[in-house]
Amino acid sequence: MAIYCLDTYALWEIHFENPKYSVLLNHPFVITNWTLVEFYRTMLKRYGKQTSVFWYNKLIAYIKDVDVDILFKAVDYQHENKSEDLSLFDCIGYIYSIENNFIFVTGDKAFKNRKGVLFIQK
Repeated sequence: MAIYCLDTYALWEIHFENPKYSVLLNHPFVITNWTLVEFYRTMLKRYGKQTSVFWYNKLIAYIKDVDVDILFKAVDYQHENKSEDLSLFDCIGYIYSIENNFIFVTGDKAFKNRKGVLFIQK
């Protein structure tokens, strides 16, 4: 059975109860610690501390720590694809997924046709 690695885009769509994304909660999934940090930061900015902490507590059980070697591979990947303006957070999630044979789930068009990606259009 496939394991999904959700990016921040996917988490926002789950927050908005988009059924195309919410269905992923019925399958095995993980979230990198970096993705949770980014999601927390964006939730904090939009909704404040209480909502950010709520989502942190809801997602913490699915968090996987990213090893430093994957961080460097992600920085390399971002650099190699600098013309595409990929975020470091997304590159970390993507490389983490590739290294662990997970499927990277996103709605970010920059990752639409990449190997190992489940692109879900909003």
